[in-house]
Parts: sequence; structure tokens; C-alpha cells
Amino acid sequence: MGEGEARQAAAALLGSGVAALSRISGGGNNRLFQVGTADGSRYALKSYMHDRADPRDRLGAEFEGIRFLRQHGIRQVPRAIACDVAVGSAVYEWIDGTPLEAVGDDDIAQAASFLADLHGLVGVEQASELPLASEACLSAAELVRQIEHRASRLRAVDHMGLKRFLAEPYAELHDRHIDAAVDGFAATELDFMDELPPQRQTLSPSDFGFHNALRCADGSLVFLDFEYFGRDDPVKLTADFLLHPAMALTRGQQRAFYRHARGIYGGDPQFTLRFRLLYPLYGLRWSLILLNSFLPERWRRQAFADDSESREQVQDRQLGKARAMLDHIYRIATEFPYDA
Repeated sequence: MGEGEARQAAAALLGSGVAALSRISGGGNNRLFQVGTADGSRYALKSYMHDRADPRDRLGAEFEGIRFLRQHGIRQVPRAIACDVAVGSAVYEWIDGTPLEAVGDDDIAQAASFLADLHGLVGVEQASELPLASEACLSAAELVRQIEHRASRLRAVDHMGLKRFLAEPYAELHDRHIDAAVDGFAATELDFMDELPPQRQTLSPSDFGFHNALRCADGSLVFLDFEYFGRDDPVKLTADFLLHPAMALTRGQQRAFYRHARGIYGGDPQFTLRFRLLYPLYGLRWSLILLNSFLPERWRRQAFADDSESREQVQDRQLGKARAMLDHIYRIATEFPYDA
């Protein structure tokens, strides 16, 4: 979507003329524009890329998810104003805020409070009608299936550097940690195949972190990007927050967030055990997610959102990040990182 098309889409969705429009950088899967109208109001127009290789309804998940949260009193998200599925665009409240340059202890507390509010909505009747989060992992078996699927797709790519990574060091840690998880489940009352029941699930933004937040003038945070929102395992949400490569948290902040998570999801007596067993597997999964730019359809989406770098530049950088993720997972064998 170019600026001309964006201007037309915004005018149709808002039902008024567009006085100003500018493209905003950022976002790995979409194009974002700031829209100004004649009365001085400002809005965010989001254009979602349609990819036949990826049938997920990212517009619907985000728009309906945010609308559900606002209807139930959650104010740390922007208002969802209007959308057009046919055009693949939606208009949201414009948030006057700045990206977080540094994360403080209060930010950790705000993030945890937001997740506690979301978890408190699990029992709401309409929550049961919400879809699963994108790539939800409600069982250990599903997590392993997703890991194997991602690895299989990457192995089919003809790229020497990628092939070396998957052969070593990835293969060794893959076998070690999956075997350890299987053995750990077998040694407890947990079933590797069982899905987490609805009452132990949570509502998850799915790509949650300070990389998707803005700080307002009063210090409060507003959280963005709910394209993959839905029901999921709190263990996955917690692990993804702690592992997300877009964040740079201190060890103390990571431990503080983990303590908050144990308090929020403590109604599940198996939360801590499942987290310890599955955390290394989520690290393996992240090491593969970091290599999405090697997949043709994922590269098309990244290039749609930001074409400032060549594919070779992006792939070299992402291989480095994937190796760093495996280094972190390697160290878990001797030290669980979130013990006080």
C-alpha cells in the first residue's frame, strides 16, 4: 500500500477527509501510517500484508482482540476504531508516546500488571469464544511439533551458513533438551501429550514485550501489536517475554518478571515445573524463529514492511542472533537463570 492508497483507505474508514498522512517506520509484518484529519485529530492506519502462504487473520485477531480488551476495561491498549477486511487495513487511536530507550523496574511492574489484568479476563464468558493465539502451545507435544516443523522447513533451504548452523550447534542441543523434557515429564504426573485445560490458559498478546510498547508523558505504558492475540499457555507467554531478542533486560529485571509471573499464574500448581522443563525448548524454537528471513514467504513480508536492508545483510545478522540464543540455552544445563 502506497501513500495514495493509504490516504483513500483512511478517508473511507474514518468517513472524513485526510489532511495529512505520513509513513511510520517499524513493524515487521505491516505498514503503519499516521493520519491527520481537518479537525486536528490523529489516528494510526495499519496496512496488513496479505500472503496466501500464511492464512492467519492478523487484522481480525488484532482488531477484535483490542476491542474485546477495551470493552472489559483494559486501557493500556489503543482503541480499535474501524477496519476493512477487504482492503486489509484498520484504523486505531494514535498514541502520543515514545519507544522505550531504557527499561526500569516500574516498567517490569507495569508489564506484569497488564498481564495480570488479561489473565483476570480468562473467566469472562466471551473469552472462551476468542481464538487460540497464533502458534499456541497448549501441550509439550505441540511445542515439539512446532520446533520440528520449523527445523524441517529451514533444512530445505539451500544456504551453506544455515545448513552449518542446523547441523551444529543446533542439532546437539535439539536432541539433548527434547530428550530431557520427555524424561522430565515422564518422571512427574505431567503428560507430554495433554492439552492445558481452558481454566489454566491465559490471554496472550503473543508478541509481548517492551519492543511493542510506548511510554506516555505520565510514565504509563501502552502496549501495541496484537496481531497474534488469543488464548495460550502462560508458560509460553512468560518464556517468550524472557527470551525475546528484541529486549535487553538485566538479570535482575528478568528475575523480577519471573517472580511476577509465578504470582499471576500461581493458580496452576504445575506452572513452575512446566516452565523449567519447557523453557529450553522455547529457546530452541526462538533460535529457529530468528531465521525466518531464510524462508521466501517470510522474507516477502519483512521486505513489505521494511526494504532498507538487503536479504543477505538480514540473514547474516539473524544467524548471529540464533547462535547467541543457543549459547543461552547451552548454559541452562548448569544454571537455571531465574533462580533468586
